Amino acid sequence: MQNVVELLQTLIQIPSVNPDGDPGVNPGGEAKMAEFLDSYLSNLGFTTTIEEVLPGRPNLIARAPGSLDRPRILLGPHLDTVGVEGMTIEPWSGKIAEGKIWGRGASDTKGPMAAMLWGLKENAHRLAELPVAVDFIGFMGEESAQPGSIHFAKHHGQDYEFAIAGEPTSMEAVYCTKGCLWATLEATGKSVHASKPHLGENAILKMAQALEILEEQLKVHFQKFQHPVLGSSTLNIAMIEGGTRPNIVPAHCRTVIDIRTVPALVADTSAKKVLESFLQDLPLTLASADEYPPMEMTTDHPWLKRLGVPITGAPWFSDAAHLSKAGIPSICLGPGSIDQAHTKDEFIHISDLEQGAQWFVELIANLT
Repeated sequence: MQNVVELLQTLIQIPSVNPDGDPGVNPGGEAKMAEFLDSYLSNLGFTTTIEEVLPGRPNLIARAPGSLDRPRILLGPHLDTVGVEGMTIEPWSGKIAEGKIWGRGASDTKGPMAAMLWGLKENAHRLAELPVAVDFIGFMGEESAQPGSIHFAKHHGQDYEFAIAGEPTSMEAVYCTKGCLWATLEATGKSVHASKPHLGENAILKMAQALEILEEQLKVHFQKFQHPVLGSSTLNIAMIEGGTRPNIVPAHCRTVIDIRTVPALVADTSAKKVLESFLQDLPLTLASADEYPPMEMTTDHPWLKRLGVPITGAPWFSDAAHLSKAGIPSICLGPGSIDQAHTKDEFIHISDLEQGAQWFVELIANLT
């Protein structure tokens, strides 16, 4: 691989779809990515560990050569991508056309990964002597429940003073992000023949009426917790299902909601508890809840100032939030646009990739 473009093409050509929620996908893709990175970084002098988080699904941990007593920072893209169903291009080709590299992961997040790796490669001769050790961590599972960064933060978070999670941010430092609560709500009713619906209890209607109330109440509550960059928390009613046949009054209804949380909303509580407080007077039960924390780094942090790039916030969440929660000041940063993430024709502009790679080269070289 003579340049960062060829490196990214190689990364794209290693399918690493997150198997969660993608039936039939071979779960070995993250492991294959970890194996490639293990070889690539070992050749640069890194001490590497393939650390299994879930069966067959590891993180890749690469420690920089040199003293273990130095301050340490990490570059941390994720190994996995979303699925490829509905894509209109060959997902694993890494082809070049129109000044772009095409394929699943080109933007999210193998482009940022390639830029980070190129920065390490070009500085391989000086890594051992730098006053700051620059490690590389490849996280599994970011596109689902993010067990990779959660596991890493729990077992290794105390080792680092700063982290850059690789995401396509157009080379802006995303220093604050919203958290997220994915909650499944259920309503129950009573089934009867649809010719006499008044004798039954329609769970779908009950759910619809309750959701309308819940949305209005949460909207008012969310306005009390504003963030200067992220705005307020939001609610999205994402999925709903219920009933069995047209001629039966439905006895059950289930919906999945997505609440994006700003830091102030959950500063002294959890989003789950906030939701539960509003469900007390509604005919709904909380069947399950998965919560991911928001993230916020102080804008005057020395590392953030050191980067010399624009800062911004984002409504999405990432591995950086779990690192931040564990006490590692963290941001998201990398070449490419989030607008291309998860798209049917994902790509990254070659010029953006090359500029991002050069930025990481210079960042590492200037850690003196």
